[in-house]
Amino acid sequence: MSVEYAIIVKNKTRLETLIERFNTRDQAKFYIERLGGNFEDYVVEHDVFHHSLEKIQKQLATTLKNKVVERTFLPNYIFSEKNVIVVIGQDGLVANTAKYSKGVPMIAVNPDVSRYDGVLLPFDSVNFIYGVESVLNNTFNYKTMRFAEASLNDGQKILAFNDLFIGSSSHVSARYKISYNNLTEEHSSSGVLISTQAGSTGWLSSVFNMAYGVAGLFEKNIKLKRPKLKDDDLIFTVREPFQSIKTQIGLTAGLFKGQNSLVIESLMPNNGVIFSDGIENDFLKFNSGTIATIGLANETAKLVMNDGSNKI
Repeated sequence: MSVEYAIIVKNKTRLETLIERFNTRDQAKFYIERLGGNFEDYVVEHDVFHHSLEKIQKQLATTLKNKVVERTFLPNYIFSEKNVIVVIGQDGLVANTAKYSKGVPMIAVNPDVSRYDGVLLPFDSVNFIYGVESVLNNTFNYKTMRFAEASLNDGQKILAFNDLFIGSSSHVSARYKISYNNLTEEHSSSGVLISTQAGSTGWLSSVFNMAYGVAGLFEKNIKLKRPKLKDDDLIFTVREPFQSIKTQIGLTAGLFKGQNSLVIESLMPNNGVIFSDGIENDFLKFNSGTIATIGLANETAKLVMNDGSNKI
């Protein structure tokens, strides 16, 4: 079936969010500058983003009908095989969109190459059109991106492009049992982070930064190493595990493949949650009696590659 619509997925800029909060641009400026912040940086970021968005819309208008969908509407938006998705924003927006893409090709655009690293953003606002044309001609190359999945014993599940977080909704210790490699422990920690290959450069990297930073206080010349995950690898890390008479710290990290490899049972009477890709308001409850089985999902996402780039 031929592509009929390009769906442009975007997020609000920091400036737009500030204006929503303070009602006017002037009030937002007053608030930021009164606290010693650089309001001009918000303005520049906003202007560059919308300049890129306008360029994308103008180029698409000569090739394909298009419409814009805000990130907040993604959970309720249904993509079809008649669509091609153009994501414009930061890497996190690609992750958020991928979960709902249903295998529809995604063209990820970096709107500000001087500001964003763009690990998952192989295109810019000029060359993205070649990606669109390759999809229309069915000649596009793409990378299949795998999801992590948490399946609950009540039938619910949640997907993650980058990472899953399992723990408490507040800054109190999470209590749970964790089973891995035929071993089981009871934990009290700040929660468990499960990362995919795509997510290994995000939240997981900050965990490694912290671990090496603390170790560096006591051991000199420690060289920071980061894991290199394969497509079907998942890695879990336990954040701030606490050892006590009742709780252990033997299962604090592990690498696993496939499905049904990591099982976590909640011991929290309330406020237990599982959320993915940093979206805290899109979560599953994880309270006492709930068991989560973590593995790779059957669903995948198609991230269109830029043949002239070394990215992705």
